[in-house]
Amino acid sequence: MTTTNSNKLTDTAVKSAKPKDAPYKLSDGGGMYLLVKPNGGKYWHLAYRFNDKQKLLSLGVYPEVTLKEARLKRDAARKLLKDNTDPSEAKKEEKRLSILQAANTFEAIANEWLSKQDHLAEATLKKSAWLLSFAVSSFGQKAITDIIPIDVLAVCRIFENQNKRETAKRIKVKCGQVFRYAVATGRLDSDPTRDLKGALQPIITTHQAAITDPSQVAQLMRAIYGYEGHYTTIYALKLAPLVFVRPSELRGAKWADIDLEAKEWRYFVNKTKTEHIVPLSSQAVKLLADLKAIYNRSEYVFPSIRSNQRPMSENTINAALRRLGYTSEQMCGHGFRAMARTILDEVLDYPIEVIEMQLAHAVKDANGRAYNRTKYREQRHKMMQHWSDYLDGLQVGNVVAVKFGS
Repeated sequence: MTTTNSNKLTDTAVKSAKPKDAPYKLSDGGGMYLLVKPNGGKYWHLAYRFNDKQKLLSLGVYPEVTLKEARLKRDAARKLLKDNTDPSEAKKEEKRLSILQAANTFEAIANEWLSKQDHLAEATLKKSAWLLSFAVSSFGQKAITDIIPIDVLAVCRIFENQNKRETAKRIKVKCGQVFRYAVATGRLDSDPTRDLKGALQPIITTHQAAITDPSQVAQLMRAIYGYEGHYTTIYALKLAPLVFVRPSELRGAKWADIDLEAKEWRYFVNKTKTEHIVPLSSQAVKLLADLKAIYNRSEYVFPSIRSNQRPMSENTINAALRRLGYTSEQMCGHGFRAMARTILDEVLDYPIEVIEMQLAHAVKDANGRAYNRTKYREQRHKMMQHWSDYLDGLQVGNVVAVKFGS
C-alpha cells in the first residue's frame, strides 16, 4: 500500500482521488489520512500510538464525513491522547452509551412494559398502548432518567383543557406504571408522577343511570317485552335484566360457555381476573334455547348484524332503550346491575355478600382472600330464579314481593 505525502489535503484533492489497482493513502498530517480502495471507497483514518502500541481509529467515510469534519474528529482524538485517554476505547464507550440511551428512552421502556402485559385482555392492552402513545409523542425519545413531572403534566393538561379529565388521569396512571417498571428493573430511581399528586383537576363522577323503583321497573319490563327490532336485540334486551352482567360480558357471551342443561353460564371476568358462574333461571334458559333454535351459526350468542364473526355493538342495548323512550339519564345497559343490586337487597332481602358474588365483584373473606366462584352457588341459583319470577310478577302488575327465606 502506497502513501502519498502531503502537508495538507484539499477538498479538490479528496474529491478527485481516483481508485487504483491497490489501496493507497493520502496523508493530511497529524496521523490522519484518506484510504482510497480499488472499489472507489474513501475512508478516513487516524494512526496513533497509545501505551507504546500502534493503533488505528476510523473517522468515517467520505463524502458522508467531509475533510473538515474528519479534521475536527482528529483534533478531538488527539486531545484525548493528551489527557492519556485512548480514542478507540472512548469511541467504544460512546457507542455503548448511545445504545444504552436508545434502550432507556421512555418509548423503549413503555414498549417493553407493554410486552409484559400479555395477561391483559386485547382491548385493555390496546387502550393502554393508546394512552401511552400521547406521552410517547411528547417525550418518548427522552431518556427515562431525564423526564421530570412537568413533562407528564404537560401531556395531561392537553386533555384537561378539552375537559377530558378521565383521559388525563389515565395517561398519568399509565406513565406511572411505566416509571415504576423502570424503577423495578434498575433503570430509574423513583417515579416522577408521584410529585403530581393533586396537580390534576378532580374527576366529576357520575353514576350509571338505573331504574330502581319497583313500579318503574314494572313499566320498563313491559316496554322491553313490547320492543320491536332485530331478533338478536330483542333477546339481548330481554336477557339483560335476568342476568344483570356487565354489558361487555353480555354482548361477548359465547355458546361454548353456556350449559342450558345445567342452567349455568361460565366465563372469565376480565375486570376482576376471575372465573364467574351465572346461574340461569328457567326464563333465561327458555330465551337462550329459543334464540339458539332460531340462529346458532356464530360462536357468539348475540352476533353483530353485519358479521357473525363479531359480537353485537356495544351501543346496541343503549340504543334499544332510547328507542323505548328512556333517556341516558334514566336508564342504560349497565343500569340493570344497579337495578338488581338495589331491589335484591332492599326489597327481596337477599344477603349482600350473595348479591355481590353474583355481580362478579371482588368479594373477599375475613382473611382477605377472594372467594371461589362456586361460593353461595346454591343460594345464587335460587336467587336468580326468584329474581326472574319477581320481574315476571312486576310485568303483569303483581308488586307484592316474596322475600328471601320466606
